[in-house]
Amino acid sequence: MKSSKYREILIYVAGITPQIITETLYALHHKNPPIHPDEIFIITTITGKAKIEKSLLSEGKLAALYKEYAIKPVIPNILLISNKRGDSLDDIKTDEDNEDVGNFIAMLIREKTKQKDTRLLCSIAGGRKTMSFYLGAALSLFGRPQDKLYHVLVTPEFESHPDFYWKPKKNTNLIVKDREGKIIKRLNTKKADIYLAELSFIRIGNKFMLSGKKGFRELVLEGQKEIDAASAQLPLKVIIKERAIKIGEISIEMVPIQLVVYMEFLRRKLKQCAHPRRQYCLDCTECFPLIKGGDFSDKETIDEMAKMYKEVYGRREFKDEEFSERWKKTKVDDILRQNISKINRIIKEHLNDEILSSFYTITPIGKYGGKKYGIKVDKKKIEIEGNI
Repeated sequence: MKSSKYREILIYVAGITPQIITETLYALHHKNPPIHPDEIFIITTITGKAKIEKSLLSEGKLAALYKEYAIKPVIPNILLISNKRGDSLDDIKTDEDNEDVGNFIAMLIREKTKQKDTRLLCSIAGGRKTMSFYLGAALSLFGRPQDKLYHVLVTPEFESHPDFYWKPKKNTNLIVKDREGKIIKRLNTKKADIYLAELSFIRIGNKFMLSGKKGFRELVLEGQKEIDAASAQLPLKVIIKERAIKIGEISIEMVPIQLVVYMEFLRRKLKQCAHPRRQYCLDCTECFPLIKGGDFSDKETIDEMAKMYKEVYGRREFKDEEFSERWKKTKVDDILRQNISKINRIIKEHLNDEILSSFYTITPIGKYGGKKYGIKVDKKKIEIEGNI
């Protein structure tokens, strides 16, 4: 019986010690409940591939593990790290090599996390230390709640032994020789332990919308930029009864029509979000409406704004009807642009910070004639005090 609702994808970084692959499979098999991968991907170099193919495939070590523990056989996909020119790497020595490794791993993890029914099981125990770092970092950039990061730990005496690939059911002795080939001791596999450590990592894949097929370095810079932008934003509070908005500790009063226009943009961000599960807005502008073209002239919008207008006036009778009648008779494009200009000017004057103001002003995007407008502040920063 399958222990997980996901298709399990095991991803390794590996060098010249293929034992790490069978040790991890052994450890996963002995978890409670056991985990058996549906696919295996091994990221390695030309040298690493030769070692893996010789010991695990040609010499039958992998098949022997599957047979001994009745594990469903899965033939691994061995992925050779390539550089910008498409050439496979034999080793990782230079800064350029390391950058190629980061790009290769990031691209693989990005593609695999697009498959919604999968869970990635990533092992950082093998390969160069930079390979392990890049795999963990790529999982932070793109990993989902179900994805796992592992490191396999083996009893030190057995860890470096060339004949130890997993702990066999029947205890056996492994010979340890010195440099001259003289036997110096024997190790009984009874004393061997293989432990699979699950490592915690910060997941930002479902928080930020990292764009395009960028390299690892560009992805990190973009992610850092988004983190800085999100942390720089102050909370935005609308206090309807005071006819004001509060950005951090700065209070900004507005006339009723300006406050209603501003709240309508916030309402769309909060209640018409195209990605409600996404915790951060960042560069998403899908909730931004068109000013020219009727987005502010439909009945639903007019009714919502009239309701807010009445609320601003302390629920005074007929204020909603008064707003609706006046709004229908105005040239909406002009009245919106006039009020947006006034709103933006007053916000900039109070904040006196161009970068900070850009999150709270009503910002246009797109080309002339088809511009959309909206407020960039993150939806999690918004609070509206009042009944709308």
